Amino acid sequence: MGNVRGRFAPSPSGRMHLGNLFSGLLAWLSVRAAGGTMVLRMEDLDPDRCKEEYAVQLADDLRWLGLDWDEGYQVGGPHGPYRQSERTDLYAGAFETLERQGLIYPCYCTRAERLAASAPHRSDGQAVYSGRCRHLTEAQRAELSATRRPAWRVKVPDRNIGFTDGLQGVYEENLLHDCGDFILRRSDGVYAYQLAVVYDDGAMEVNQVVRGRDLLDSTPRQRYLYELLGLTPPDFYHVPLLLAPDGRRLSKREKDLDMGALRERFTPEALTGLLAFWAGQLDKPEPVAPAELAQHFDWAKVPAGDIMVDPNHL
Repeated sequence: MGNVRGRFAPSPSGRMHLGNLFSGLLAWLSVRAAGGTMVLRMEDLDPDRCKEEYAVQLADDLRWLGLDWDEGYQVGGPHGPYRQSERTDLYAGAFETLERQGLIYPCYCTRAERLAASAPHRSDGQAVYSGRCRHLTEAQRAELSATRRPAWRVKVPDRNIGFTDGLQGVYEENLLHDCGDFILRRSDGVYAYQLAVVYDDGAMEVNQVVRGRDLLDSTPRQRYLYELLGLTPPDFYHVPLLLAPDGRRLSKREKDLDMGALRERFTPEALTGLLAFWAGQLDKPEPVAPAELAQHFDWAKVPAGDIMVDPNHL
């Protein structure tokens, strides 16, 4: 790979927490170690949850830790705008490309109908869409349109789509059986994450994506969209999740572990050192600046499995 172009693409729906920061630091270190370009994009598709005040705070928290970016939110650059809420027209163009090819269709199922359908469920309990709206006649669609606004789904093939993750190794899914036709635009007109993230990473020439392991199973779907849109997929690194002592994944509900609380208890160097220790880059938690850490960053030292957060370190 030539010049590495990586990104951190958080959702400004609340204050960043320790888990967000862990992914963000690893994304930054990987780019800086390779002498590449770092992009910051705000994934603020959901107008009900995402707020500008959170985006401003998020950028401030990153700068406090010592994580800069070369283009993106508040900085600008040749691939803007860098907020998904300002890129709707671009997603519409990609959506229309798929519609012209007959690759998408309207879905009138309510949530209750989707859950009640006799579709199989994955091992994690997630329902696999049954495809009930894929074969509706024009007359049936016209009748349903009179009372419902449809979501739009993409038709998936009955074949395996796999890739080799830089940290988790080989992963593949049969989209038809493991996922089903998935939504590209919600019934309220908001474009789905799967379409937006693929279009944005392709348009911004991102060739390395570092993100949480919880998104690993969405990658075959995204690689399928890269294929349909004629875009080159990036290299993926799905990093371990940080877990609370009771085994729960850290979330924005953990107020004692969000950036507001962490900035009161840690210096930037001390917090970086703790994250670097969990990431296998240090033998023990000790203060270190991100720029210093980048000089010796090694993916081979990053654990693949999830990490239990020791309360004693906090």
